[in-house]
Amino acid sequence: MTAIKPMRCKELLWVVFLASIGLPSALLADTTAVFRMDDYYAQIIKYHPVARQANLLDEKARQELRIARGMLDPTVISKFYRKELGGTNYYTLWDNTLKIPVWYGTDIKAGFERNSGVNVNGENLTPSEGLTYVGISVPIGQGLIIDERRSTIRQAQLMVNLAEAEKISMINKLLLQAGKDYIDWMFAYHRWQLFSQGYDLAKFRFEAVKERVVQGDLSGIDSVEAKIEMQNRRVMMRQAEVEYQNASLIVSNHLWTENNTPVEVTTGMIPAEPKAVTSNIQMDSLQTLLQLAQTNHPDLIKQRIKLNQLNIERRFIADKFKPKLNLEYNIIQKGFPLAGESFNGTYLSNNYKFGASFSFPIFLRNERGKLQLTTLKITESNLGLQQSGREIVNNVQAAYNDLVALNEQVSLQEDMTGNARIMRDGEQQLFNNGESSLFMINSREMSLINNQVKLYEFKAKYAKARITLQWAAGTMNVGNQ
Repeated sequence: MTAIKPMRCKELLWVVFLASIGLPSALLADTTAVFRMDDYYAQIIKYHPVARQANLLDEKARQELRIARGMLDPTVISKFYRKELGGTNYYTLWDNTLKIPVWYGTDIKAGFERNSGVNVNGENLTPSEGLTYVGISVPIGQGLIIDERRSTIRQAQLMVNLAEAEKISMINKLLLQAGKDYIDWMFAYHRWQLFSQGYDLAKFRFEAVKERVVQGDLSGIDSVEAKIEMQNRRVMMRQAEVEYQNASLIVSNHLWTENNTPVEVTTGMIPAEPKAVTSNIQMDSLQTLLQLAQTNHPDLIKQRIKLNQLNIERRFIADKFKPKLNLEYNIIQKGFPLAGESFNGTYLSNNYKFGASFSFPIFLRNERGKLQLTTLKITESNLGLQQSGREIVNNVQAAYNDLVALNEQVSLQEDMTGNARIMRDGEQQLFNNGESSLFMINSREMSLINNQVKLYEFKAKYAKARITLQWAAGTMNVGNQ
């Protein structure tokens, strides 16, 4: 076997070193596929159980509104009672009513009744052909401006908006945690790649040094040093691999299929490069973000809606301080149906039922207590809204500061990594000239790898800070991820 010249072996090592250290994805197989963050978010929004639960909130709110609107549903009531003893008709009572609630507190009623028998109360007796009536009931005092059904329906209408804000809040929190887990997975993967490349370089160098020891060009202690370095890097690589596998499991927690089947991240799926997460970021001004947060943050929207509901409840309770005064008027006519001539002035003045009812609690203790309690709830909600608004503003400010600082740190670390590469290249040149040692080459090489790992770490922190800023401002853009 022809011996390899020392310089030629060094040159070969130098070429392999440069080819390997400059390729962060050199170990990727052709079968791997990049799992982009946008696709990851889309999968979560579509199939994650929490996202599905959030989507149910809209439907639940719509059904609550339907229930509330049921208070305006027309009602048909029919009653029939008959009693006969010893061949004598004590009474036969038949009453049919159609009641139509109207939004403005009034009720429209129409009906037909026919009562007969020896024991029927005189005021309830009807002609043999029965009695038809059409009438209206109007509240003059309490219930004219607002009543229970209008209060309930208006609060249910607000519940639809409340459910939408709650849904956005839930999904935003889900995407915040899922996004951070994805970035941890991304960082763990690229750190493992860098340590794997470092191990491959150390392994190649160890084989080259062994060959030179056999040739007598280097002493045996050099092969021991090269082996120790290779073993150290293998330990770091294996630790990084375990951390990557664990990060993959955490990401898998967020992945589901349409059939509620959990999905695991496979070895053929890899995260995107950090630049795919941090590049092309249009950083809005702080004032714009603060204004957006104060206007559209789902947590603030929820509190404002709840405050509006309390104000509706307060109006309803305050209306109870008015006396109950209800007027009722019915047109009546023999037989069925009601004839058109029944609506002329002479007929209306001679064939009707009219009634009025009045009630008013003297001390109003129940009403005053409820009003005071609701007023306290409104005060409490206003204070909570002010505190939440301040916290959100400070969270946006803090997240924005982190993003700006990390942007500077990424730039600085990129410069440090470039300097570490220059130091490594210079040390390699000295080693080629016989003016440096294997120890120094390994030291410079590890310094470069560590700086590259730290650069990935800062990029990961930057990506996390961007997601946190979006979440703090309430602008995760659920529908556009």
